[in-house]
Amino acid sequence: MVNKLLLLTRENEVYRDLLIKRNLTDLVILGDSPNSITEANIWFAEPSLATPLLNHARQLRWLQSTFAGVDKLMSPKLRQDYQLTNVRGIFGPLMSEYLFGYLLAHNRQHQHYHQLQQQRQWQPGHYKTLQGKQLLLLGTGSIAQHIATTAKHFGMTVIGINRQGQAISGFDLVDKIDNLLLHLPEADVIASVLPDTPATKNILNRHSLARLKSDAVLFNLGRGNVLDLDALAAQLVLKPDQQAILDVFNQEPLPSNHPIWLAANAIITPHVAAPSFPQQIIDVFSQNYALWCNDQPLNFRVDFEKGY
Repeated sequence: MVNKLLLLTRENEVYRDLLIKRNLTDLVILGDSPNSITEANIWFAEPSLATPLLNHARQLRWLQSTFAGVDKLMSPKLRQDYQLTNVRGIFGPLMSEYLFGYLLAHNRQHQHYHQLQQQRQWQPGHYKTLQGKQLLLLGTGSIAQHIATTAKHFGMTVIGINRQGQAISGFDLVDKIDNLLLHLPEADVIASVLPDTPATKNILNRHSLARLKSDAVLFNLGRGNVLDLDALAAQLVLKPDQQAILDVFNQEPLPSNHPIWLAANAIITPHVAAPSFPQQIIDVFSQNYALWCNDQPLNFRVDFEKGY
């Protein structure tokens, strides 16, 4: 059987060239004509580009998302009669680099010593270490598991939070998300890598954020819906020893008039913690395509009911 592939990305030519080099059996890459939407049985797509066209597809059987996040495809108004797979297993190292890059810089007081350098002052400060500190990870999937492994190398205690409290290797303890408030006051570092689902919306709100340690470090790396940004901005003013490193937001780009921009104890990055590299995504697709051709279960299939 010949499979017809539709590319819906902002880097179609890059992906087309990579796929041609793979020379995948019985795969025809369609052009950009309107007929391609109705003819293709496989889509390789960014969720935001696929969403407005999805209900026009006639032959669609499998959609490979080029992103990990697929919340834009979860609307009940959209069809769900196809297999949806996303990208996993490649973001853990990148997220870990991001988190520990900023965390070590904060812990080792890079900014403070840089200021002293400008003043030509030699003033050793109080030594800080990650050893013995507690990291609370909201989410226990592949990304969180990689971060947890890295944290253990630094001698940290790692607590995980997931829906059911299901134990996961590499964590000292995993509890269910309903018990989040019990763990926030004990955590030195909190990092959210949760997906965007109705159950995760604003779980880091005014009430829960108030339970953080006075010098806690908060990362939001997963999805913007987890965090009440207005509540955090207000809290950072009142608690100058807290630190927030934020890469994802409900509205992107983050509006220029939001007060979080001016918070001295916040670092804002433009959704760059774990960029997708085309070669890695093609690797994921190629492995899945081999499974598809052999009628085997696909890797990283998304559950439409769970939303991830």
